[in-house]
Amino acid sequence: MPQTLKHDSEFLHAALVGLQHILGGLEQRIADLRSHLGGHPAPTKAAAAAPESAAKKRTMSASARRRIALAQKKRWAAFNAAKAVAAAPKPPKRVMSAEGRARIVAATKKRWAAFHKAQKAAKPVAKKVAKKAVKSVARKAPAAPPAAPPVVAAAVAPSE
Repeated sequence: MPQTLKHDSEFLHAALVGLQHILGGLEQRIADLRSHLGGHPAPTKAAAAAPESAAKKRTMSASARRRIALAQKKRWAAFNAAKAVAAAPKPPKRVMSAEGRARIVAATKKRWAAFHKAQKAAKPVAKKVAKKAVKSVARKAPAAPPAAPPVVAAAVAPSE
């Protein structure tokens, strides 16, 4: 696909160059006809551009530049002042006292101790329940006689 675009752009560029060449020839013929009719020849592109470049450049007086600079500084000062007012100062960061931290640590240790105590109390009950379940299953199911090992016939090799 990129090759197609490249070929298309080359083709269009060649067409543009060809049309510009034809346009130049037509402009020359129009100028010749006008000169035969006694009119003024049409100005060329270079001649038309010359008056524009010869136009006097507009300048600004020093006092006008100074007024503009002062006005711009005033606008920036107002903008920065509004920005400073909008950004309110943050409240100071809160600091925890040593006593408060010690109370939090003590409460956390107390909660963990209660949790571990509950875990230890739940374990023996769970073990007892599991042992009872195993015993009750063993009582209900009769013991099956042990399965006899499979008999394998011994292969006897003929003696010579």
